[in-house]
Amino acid sequence: MMRIGNGFDVHRFADGRKLVLGGYCVPDARGLDGVSDADVVLHALADAFLGAVGIGDIGDLYPPEDPASKGLDSRKIMSDVLIAVAEKGFRLVNADVTIILEEVRLKKHKAAIWDSLATVLGCERDRVCFKIKSQEKLIPQEASCALCFATVLLEKDIA
Repeated sequence: MMRIGNGFDVHRFADGRKLVLGGYCVPDARGLDGVSDADVVLHALADAFLGAVGIGDIGDLYPPEDPASKGLDSRKIMSDVLIAVAEKGFRLVNADVTIILEEVRLKKHKAAIWDSLATVLGCERDRVCFKIKSQEKLIPQEASCALCFATVLLEKDIA
């Protein structure tokens, strides 16, 4: 049995925060605003996994109003999601991730983010793809944000 899940997340840039993408902390970059560490990449992936197995979304597991969600490391969220997916008997075939942002140039960090994603997901690097796109200056600088789309393909053996 195969299942596909899609995820999306968006956060505004904010002063005084670290930029965390795919579990990797991008040095010398303005971070994203959010309840947790605002890792748009892992949030989109978590929602893709949860959607594929019909569990819901990360807001169901970690409600924003819950004090335990404040400052939460998104690698913890992703770990919990992967456990829930495994408990349903599914495993990752591949993941495809596209981040869209203008404010920060990520080209020199792309390999590190990609490697971090493979580590967080516990898979070979060639089973996850990480792509970077710009907003083509369509979003005004004062509304600068990072958006991320993720798709996962999961499989489950049927006896």
